[in-house]
Amino acid sequence: MSKGITSRNEDYSQWYNELVTKADLAEHSSVRGCMVIKPYGYSIWEKMQAALDKMFKDTGHTNAYFPLFIPKSFFSKEASHVEGFATECAVVTHYRLKNDGSGNIIVDEEAKLEEELIVRPTSETIIWNTYRGWIQSYRDLPILVNQWANVVRWEMRTRLFLRTAEFLWQEGHTAHATSEEAIEEAEKMLHVYADFAENWLAVPVVRGVKTPNERFAGAIETYCIEALMQDGKALQAGTSHFLGQNFAKAFDVKFTSKEGKLDHVWATSWGVSTRLMGALIMAHSDDQGLVLPPKLAPIQVVIVPIYKSAEELNRISEVADALVKELKAMDISVKFDDRDTQRPGFKFAEYELKGVPVRVAMGARDLENGTAEIARRDTREKQTVNQEGLASYIENLLGEIQENIYQKALKFRNDSITKADTYEDFKKILDEKGGFVSAHWDGTPETEQRIKEETKATIRCIPLDNALEDGVCILTGQPSKQRVLFARAY
Repeated sequence: MSKGITSRNEDYSQWYNELVTKADLAEHSSVRGCMVIKPYGYSIWEKMQAALDKMFKDTGHTNAYFPLFIPKSFFSKEASHVEGFATECAVVTHYRLKNDGSGNIIVDEEAKLEEELIVRPTSETIIWNTYRGWIQSYRDLPILVNQWANVVRWEMRTRLFLRTAEFLWQEGHTAHATSEEAIEEAEKMLHVYADFAENWLAVPVVRGVKTPNERFAGAIETYCIEALMQDGKALQAGTSHFLGQNFAKAFDVKFTSKEGKLDHVWATSWGVSTRLMGALIMAHSDDQGLVLPPKLAPIQVVIVPIYKSAEELNRISEVADALVKELKAMDISVKFDDRDTQRPGFKFAEYELKGVPVRVAMGARDLENGTAEIARRDTREKQTVNQEGLASYIENLLGEIQENIYQKALKFRNDSITKADTYEDFKKILDEKGGFVSAHWDGTPETEQRIKEETKATIRCIPLDNALEDGVCILTGQPSKQRVLFARAY
């Protein structure tokens, strides 16, 4: 099978785009900036959804659904929120089309909406307007709600999964009686995201908080997980926001406390999106195709028969069918590819491209010897293994592959964190090595903005486990108490 993928080292952006399309994950649609997620790509997203949804429910959250459309007046109620999203909003102005008499379909000006509607870029405003009717007393709190939805942000420069005009995500929106409860919730969800990223995506992340410049519009504090891709660029993989009472005040959401005092509710919101698909691809894959961690692979094991006659295929199929049953009983997804339209070599290349973690090849000689050839996608190593106990061997191997993929990414990330003490070193590291640069910053938004303009690097986060350390800002020489992590990012 001819894959024709550009090498990562030659052109990382082109490698990524080709891999997404050739591995059948997604493609550009006829709607500018939007994508079609193909069945194989969507099945990975479904596994992500299932894992995250269980995590949310295990921490007390329930799912709901809110409208796609938001009255424009809602956005004006929270000033920083509207400022943060104004340039990305799609607006519905009319509700009907008509034929102009010449066969052209035009907007019916008589069907102009009294109030224009925003196609949701995020749902804080419509949800907090709704919560006003749900909350009167402390007995109504906390509200721990999540929704799985699509959102629209009118991006000018798009890239499949990483940045599209419409994307899929989940957004949690919670309401609390105290600031302490809300902060605890925001931090808890940050750790849920980090757990998912590391134990399912096999992507190591830095847990931290954003600087004021990088906070979510309308948030008092934004917590984040930051990942590093193989080209040395960072990717924000998830965020969790402490919103204070900003949205409760904007939408007049009050409750009576146990002491009989009337107060505004405290809020959080948190979300991850199909951008995680981009992280999965860029963190692990190679020039042969996808490398999928077993926990998220739609097909964890593929069995390919190698035969010359129908009789040989029948004999191999008996052994393969028994193995399929064993693996399925272990909750391992497996495919027996006995298509007679493609040769084994084509199939090997196809499943390598699609990142199937384990490939089992069986031929007539294997049947005679009671063996099978096992190929693992992460290292591309092959091994001859006895058929007896093969299912258990594969089960253990999948766990080993999951851990190996994570450890490889962790080593790369740790090797790619570099300290810089001067602005010259800072710029040199960014240009020649990339990755995270740990450097002192004077804490001012002006310095942060100037560094961004001059180097295209942003402060990805202030790590939660940061050690205090006296130093001076790399740009201004002003005193600093801790290092922060800079990087160029997606």
